[in-house]
Amino acid sequence: MAPVAYNWQLTHDLDVFLARAGEFLRSRPAMHTVPLSVTDTLRRRGIHGFGAGVPVFGFLEREGTVRAAFFRTPPYRLNVTPLSGEEADALAVRLAEEAHSPPGVFGDRATVAAFAEAWQRRTGATVSQRSRERLYRLHLLTPPEPAPPGRARVATGADREELARWQGQFAAAIGEGASRDGGAWADDRIAYGGVTLWETPDGTPVAMACVTPLIAGQIRVAPVYTPAPLRGRGYAGAATAEVSRAALAAGAEEVLLFTDLANPTSNGLYQRIGYRPVSDFATYDFACDVTATAAPWPNRSPNDGS
Repeated sequence: MAPVAYNWQLTHDLDVFLARAGEFLRSRPAMHTVPLSVTDTLRRRGIHGFGAGVPVFGFLEREGTVRAAFFRTPPYRLNVTPLSGEEADALAVRLAEEAHSPPGVFGDRATVAAFAEAWQRRTGATVSQRSRERLYRLHLLTPPEPAPPGRARVATGADREELARWQGQFAAAIGEGASRDGGAWADDRIAYGGVTLWETPDGTPVAMACVTPLIAGQIRVAPVYTPAPLRGRGYAGAATAEVSRAALAAGAEEVLLFTDLANPTSNGLYQRIGYRPVSDFATYDFACDVTATAAPWPNRSPNDGS
């Protein structure tokens, strides 16, 4: 039997990528929630919606059917859909050939472990696991009782400055730095009603819960943030319950969220609200000079075939 060929197709054209891989992404909306929401953001905000770098997209087609995909929006990590070990290895080879040097990878746990091993073997990268996350799906919404004093409301333009500041604090808290413009992030979320604030009876905002737009029947809650001095009072849980209720009312068939498995507090909170585990994901960081280690494969311009 002839060996299976894993011919990854690369492109910088979002429309080409969605025309070829869009149906595949929509076929598993929970597992593909990140590529669905990121490509939706790029369509709304433009190809530089996540930074000045040019995104790269890719898909793996066999017998006329797309069975895997990836994307990267610089300066962020590679994001991959579930892959077999052979598919992950073939992707590592293709990206090394094209002199791509992602700073890391995010995806389901088994896939990114296989890709990280292949990337290290193919490029000499230093590889380290950064975090483990769990994807949850809302099963039966159970709002926390009693709710903290106050109410939920959708953020407006008047909240822009505070939202931008909180987004920066959230990014710093998870170790991502300030690589995105907080004001642009706030503008985008406000435009589609994507931020809900919990405010105290005197009208002071104390927490936010954000959601992605409805796409392929799914909405993802992300991020949820309470400033450090205000934590432990139930604000985040109340805000999350409210955006979850609103997502269902908006017609979402699946309401999803990720949690850091190193944070038992948030994992316990979301399960009490009614979320149940779907799958485990992980993030790996890479440190390497791909241009110095890609010599075993043919040198090709990064623009060839992409």
